[in-house]
Formats: sequence, C-alpha cells, structure tokens
Amino acid sequence: MIRLAAMDVDGTLTDGGIYMDGSGGEFKKFHVRDGYGIAKMLHLGIEVAFISGRYSKATDRRAEELGVTRVFNGTADKLAGLASIADEIGARPSEVAFIGDDIQDIPCMEWSGLGVAVGDAADEVKAAADIVTAASGGAGAVREAAEHIIRYNMPGGVK
Repeated sequence: MIRLAAMDVDGTLTDGGIYMDGSGGEFKKFHVRDGYGIAKMLHLGIEVAFISGRYSKATDRRAEELGVTRVFNGTADKLAGLASIADEIGARPSEVAFIGDDIQDIPCMEWSGLGVAVGDAADEVKAAADIVTAASGGAGAVREAAEHIIRYNMPGGVK
C-alpha cells in the first residue's frame, strides 16, 4: 500500500525547461493530466509531496492550486525531506513512491518502496527504477505513475 507519492518537479512535473525573462521572471509549463493524477491520488487519501532541489515560485503556486501541502522547494537534501514527510505521516519507506528524472533523485527512489522514472529520465535513473513511464516528464508521466500507484493500492495490486 502506497501512502505517500512524492516527486521531483523540474523534469518530472515539467519538461525540464526553465523559461526566464530579462526581469528575473521565471515560467514553467505543467501538464493538466499530471494535475488530474495528483488530484485523484489526494482524493483517494494518498498524500502527495513535491520535493525540488531548485527553488521556484512557480512550484509553490502549482502546489497551492492542486492542494499539495507538503512541499520542499529548493532543498539541498531531497532524501532528508522525503524521510521527514514519511515520518510525519507515519509511513514506512515501503509505503512511499518517488517519481523522478535525474541522478539526484536516485537516493529517494532507492529508499522508497516504489521508484518511478519518467520516460525521458537519465539512463541511471531508469536502471534504479521499479517502473519507467512511457510518457516523458511534463507530458503526462506523473498521471501515468498516479494510475499505477492507484492500481497498486487495489486488493491484489502488484508493482
């Protein structure tokens, strides 16, 4: 049973592009299908967390829109953030899924009971994952992972 679905942001919830204007403004593109998958997990009682190594106001805004209240935005130690959230809700590592795309996500994926790599993740990340989505980051990969997590939580569900 997965009780916490945590994920990286840049390259996982987004396509990895960071759009900057000359005034210091930053823009990120999030996919509506990923948002629906997150909302569906939250509706079913699965906690959701965003854990990003890079701080961005856009990440906070997207979390707020979706009702995601557990956010580590701009953390140097993603695994410490993940473990603290799990501890806070009383979830064992086996009850945690982590979705990522790049090398710094591997410790979180390996610590978690279910590691998910987005389709365009780095090869090392795909090798560390239990599941690799067909969709790329920012293009429905989180929705695909959410559907898998929901099926996994059904009676008789498997990785």
